[in-house]
Amino acid sequence: MMDTRDAMELPEAKIRAQYPQALSLLRGFDYAPRIATAQAPAHGPERAPGFPPPARFRSTVPGLAGRSTARPGSVNLAERVEAISGDDLPSAAAATVLRDLRRALAIALALGDEVSQRSGAAELKRLNLDGRLTLDRKPEFTEMLAVESLAVLATFANAAAFLLADQAGPEAPDIGPVSEVLTDAPHTALHGALWELDQKLATHASDDKTLVAVTLAYAEALAAAVRARAESAPRTEVFTGASWRVAADDLPITGFAPAARSRGKPLAMAFKKPEEVVGNAAAKHQAMRLARMIVAYDFDRRLNPFVELGGFIFTFLGDGKPGTGKTTLIQMMAGLINDYCTVAGYPFVYRNLGIDNVDSYQGKSGQNARAFIDAVIDPAVIGFGTVDDIDQVAGRRGDRQSSSGQQEITAVLMDAFAGASTVVRGNATFGMFSNYAEAIDDALRQRAGARFLIDGPKSREDYIDIFALLLGKRHDIPVGEHDLMKAQAISTAVSEGYERHARPQEAGLAKVWSQVEAQLGPMDTLADFGTYLHAIAEAEPRFTGRAVKNITDAIKLRAMDFDMPDEWFASPEPFLHQPYDVKLQMLEALRQPITPEMVLQEINRYADSEWRYSGTSDETAIEDAVRGMERAAEARRRFEGAAR
Repeated sequence: MMDTRDAMELPEAKIRAQYPQALSLLRGFDYAPRIATAQAPAHGPERAPGFPPPARFRSTVPGLAGRSTARPGSVNLAERVEAISGDDLPSAAAATVLRDLRRALAIALALGDEVSQRSGAAELKRLNLDGRLTLDRKPEFTEMLAVESLAVLATFANAAAFLLADQAGPEAPDIGPVSEVLTDAPHTALHGALWELDQKLATHASDDKTLVAVTLAYAEALAAAVRARAESAPRTEVFTGASWRVAADDLPITGFAPAARSRGKPLAMAFKKPEEVVGNAAAKHQAMRLARMIVAYDFDRRLNPFVELGGFIFTFLGDGKPGTGKTTLIQMMAGLINDYCTVAGYPFVYRNLGIDNVDSYQGKSGQNARAFIDAVIDPAVIGFGTVDDIDQVAGRRGDRQSSSGQQEITAVLMDAFAGASTVVRGNATFGMFSNYAEAIDDALRQRAGARFLIDGPKSREDYIDIFALLLGKRHDIPVGEHDLMKAQAISTAVSEGYERHARPQEAGLAKVWSQVEAQLGPMDTLADFGTYLHAIAEAEPRFTGRAVKNITDAIKLRAMDFDMPDEWFASPEPFLHQPYDVKLQMLEALRQPITPEMVLQEINRYADSEWRYSGTSDETAIEDAVRGMERAAEARRRFEGAAR
């Protein structure tokens, strides 16, 4: 994990020294595409003879000022951007876009020089210019140039997205794929990128709003394309093995990782208070705990002490029947995090990946999912992401009824939640919600580190409480013999819920428990627990090593299941703004010991859920098969009757 305190400063003087070169790239160059196909004119709108384009930006490079580049095969991105508003003078949005693009190009060129010095490419460049580069070193030189090109493209794309984020609106245009990613040399790579941006603007941008949206969408798509190319490129550690920081912009450069600010439309949600959530005591309890855990994140260290101590929930699954309160739970948790972030002065981002993100255009669904993930895990914010009705949004692998878009989303979520490159900093959490958890892909479901059973109101008291809550106070009907909301005391309900899992609830798991208990007697050692887990795995093939990891994470969470004082969250000074090491000590002092009873409860709780999912899935498949047979039998009966 990269510690930003170890980041090297990218000197402002070196960045500003690249301004003239960056501006010349924006003002014009000749280019012929090598991979992509041109879809738009190569330059801006034609003018009458004798009226050259206005010199709104004047280069400081001798010989470039006032030179027209509007000729066949040329690219003039500055002219393209200025012309989009349709006015004789550049709009504020056009000026901002060009200023940020110049800044991003200058940062990328300065960073390219740093990478070139670290890799040794600078020396090989000098030898090549002098004609003294030997044949045996040319393959090495080619690889070095490729890495420098990828580093420059990634830095340009991430810096442009970072700088433009404050100007972004809710628009998310579909600009298609990014193809012109070249690695011959840094300047060639930038020429290809700027040519393709010029093409995207000509095709998709028609006003100031779409100008910003298309430029931002292209920067994010370019960054993703470069990350994909870098996965198989050699020598990339010269770029990924170090980190830089641009102080003036507070821009981190950490390899190919995105560095986007939070952006998009402001959060609009009807928040719920915990007392407005009836029933679901265990789920409510865990959501409230997680809301406080996540704001313990340290922005300087870019790590949450709960990640180091154990028990932080990065992904969780909330499942239950329709109408049991999943949406209310989301509103409650988002409201709590938002309130704590307001107290601390932290930026908060909430995103939902819904069915509208499944697109028929190949690759677009995956891009939507990736953008959702990147917005939530941005280390500069506190992020909460939800996937509502995940059984509809993400498809099961091998299911012919799942569209290619649903399969793309499944692949992105699996990689993001527990992939080779997943880094859990503790600033973000993801909740998957479903009415039919058995319909979720098995591997994706098992990537949920915690399970929240959302079963809604259960008792007589729950139904009285929820009816009184929803009816409101504008009536004179007496409550009757009932202590309103007393049954919603979380501590009592949660304690009873945990104790209920001292023994298995599902019949299949209870059978395994009885066999192991008869063999071992009371289970209270690691060997006993391991024997029980092995017996479960033999009885249920879906129970794998990932399930064991999720159980141990839940056990660690139970050890961190303590009440943090309310005054820690009433103002930032007592806890939220304390240094990382101080937070760590304050939390460690509250940690509870892990007991054998706690271990067995968490094993049973998780295994019960897997048995419930698999049992429901099998029963649903059987019912579907029976209905099919009944329909076929009825069709045959009618057919034979008609034939007579």
